Amino acid sequence: MLLEFTNKGIYCPQADVYIDPWRTVDKAIITHAHSDHARWGMKHYLCHEKSKAILHHRLGKEINVETKKYNEPFTINGVGFSLHPAGHVIGSSQIRVEHKGEVWVVSGDYKTECDGISDAFEPVKCNTFITECTFGLPIYNWHPQIDVFNEMIRWIKQNEADKINSVIFAYALGKAQRIIQNIYPYVEELYTHGAIENTNKILRESETNIAPTILINKESDLKKIKGKVIIAPPSAQDTPWLRKLEPYKTALASGWMTLRGARRRRNIDKGFVISDHADWNGLNSAIKNTGCETVIATHGYTEIFSKWLRQIGYRAIAEKTQYEGETADISNEIA
Repeated sequence: MLLEFTNKGIYCPQADVYIDPWRTVDKAIITHAHSDHARWGMKHYLCHEKSKAILHHRLGKEINVETKKYNEPFTINGVGFSLHPAGHVIGSSQIRVEHKGEVWVVSGDYKTECDGISDAFEPVKCNTFITECTFGLPIYNWHPQIDVFNEMIRWIKQNEADKINSVIFAYALGKAQRIIQNIYPYVEELYTHGAIENTNKILRESETNIAPTILINKESDLKKIKGKVIIAPPSAQDTPWLRKLEPYKTALASGWMTLRGARRRRNIDKGFVISDHADWNGLNSAIKNTGCETVIATHGYTEIFSKWLRQIGYRAIAEKTQYEGETADISNEIA
């Protein structure tokens, strides 16, 4: 096999390199900078150039990071590699691996709808496709993002008229910038929690165009923040920081808002179904467009999704990994 699943991560024996390893290794190719895919302790990291600054911020300035552009071929021990847009977040990549005419692609996390800020997903032809399936059930079918953002803007405008702040919880890398970019033309001022603004600052310094935002800090005149939009990580819920913004209504942007009761369990006022992962149709179309014969399903509804793929003619299996998918949207964020 060109790639193997080990207790350290996805491994290419010929190149002696791991993809998104979850234990310490010498050489790691990283699909994107979310914490479940990019972990501390590797001797050498390789990622897309737009992920480098976030990796340094999260893992330390001292880490050894090499970067590549999309579609830039490189070779390790006779094995060909290249990075291709995954559409998940800024800098996210699929990893193409080729040796002796056999091609495998590791998807990392991905979505097929262009979000307006990340490089759009690019189908890559291969023999074997290792795919995430965070939302690998038919119940997960996203509405076009323009419809969801129109709904969000109506909610914001109503809160604005009522002089109530609109606090939107979103993952600090990816979801937050996507929301900012898509609602900015319709919102007078956009405020951010420090975790969001830190990420925005790093991305801006890396020449990513992100709409202007205002950090809420100790010097902010909170009394003037009325009827405004605040983007915050999920961990800010039920904190003294949030209570300073009263009166407010809260919303969570996540694919899990599809599920009945998810909003109630999170104790929020509004749920917006916005995911940086592919839905059921996106997963199926992405796999079809690779032209692959074999699919390996990871992190998500792996057994159900691989069974479905076998029913429609693929050789499909499920493999266990330590990736979390959009579970991280609920429990963690990148500072």
